Amino acid sequence: MEVLRRSSVFAAEIMDAFDRSPTDKELVAQAKALGREFVHARLLRAGLSWSAPERAALAPGGRLAEVCTVLLRLGDELELIRPSIYRNVARQLNISLHSESVVTDAFLAVAAQIFAAGITWGKVVSLYLVAAGLSVDCVRQAQPAMVHALVDCLGEFVRKTLTTWLRRRGGWTDVLKCVVSSNPGFHSHWLVTALCSFGRFLKAAFFVLLPER
Repeated sequence: MEVLRRSSVFAAEIMDAFDRSPTDKELVAQAKALGREFVHARLLRAGLSWSAPERAALAPGGRLAEVCTVLLRLGDELELIRPSIYRNVARQLNISLHSESVVTDAFLAVAAQIFAAGITWGKVVSLYLVAAGLSVDCVRQAQPAMVHALVDCLGEFVRKTLTTWLRRRGGWTDVLKCVVSSNPGFHSHWLVTALCSFGRFLKAAFFVLLPER
């Protein structure tokens, strides 16, 4: 009960941050909350279960839930175009799922390659898809604890790389423009920037990780 109470308070604090300019700490907390929901949704779709005591259900109609819904929708669009990229990610990277450091190092290497040429919402969605893809691999290999490590790793990457970019855009709610923009070229733009970065990310990540194996 105490865990649930803390989760409810934490969720309320995260939601409050959407009503004003969020701090870096709040942006990271929101990134992790979104990560847990994104991963959870992808695991459910794969017919897998995952227990996250710190995961608080997002209030229907709330801003955080709305952002998560948009991230998932954009993720669906990317997966429809290039479905093989986000499946069997661990096998594509040729990494073992029995070492937390190997999994998190691989994720960070891929993340660095995704954002090497700049930040876009398409790349942010790609980052979440990679985290979800690796999470599915981990749960299937009976390594659910790795999922928590990946979510924490995602939050740390956001803290180091994305908070300034997010803060300049007013926070995570800026992603909502990806589906409400009246510009007919907006959707194709965000998709192209995401896909262009993925044309080489797995190959690049492989060579980054190769010396460490």
